Amino acid sequence: MPLAHISLRTGKTDAYKQAIFDSVYLALRETFNVPEDDQFMTITEHDAANFRYGASYLGVARSDDLVFIQITANNTRTEAQKKALFRRTAELLGENPGIRSEDVFVSLVEVLKENWSLGNGLAQYA
Repeated sequence: MPLAHISLRTGKTDAYKQAIFDSVYLALRETFNVPEDDQFMTITEHDAANFRYGASYLGVARSDDLVFIQITANNTRTEAQKKALFRRTAELLGENPGIRSEDVFVSLVEVLKENWSLGNGLAQYA
């Protein structure tokens, strides 16, 4: 039950943003074994004054097309699955909507299974 928060600069088309949703979801399905219809994602757009990044931190040449993807998920995945998620996300976003791998920034936040309520005030995984 991952929850993805995606941040990018304003000015992209709806089709571009939908392609981001589709690519992130497919990467999660392929690498984290996320079931069909387990899609919980938001996109937040920011103007230039409210979007800041290190253009060359750790030797990665980033551009204004940078996309921040923060994924909150259960702490049940292996290191290999996490690396596969990062790699596959960059590959799929490169294919559609055409984001350079240098501009794909993924942060994984891991939580205990009992820290979720998916509705009705219940802790479904506890």
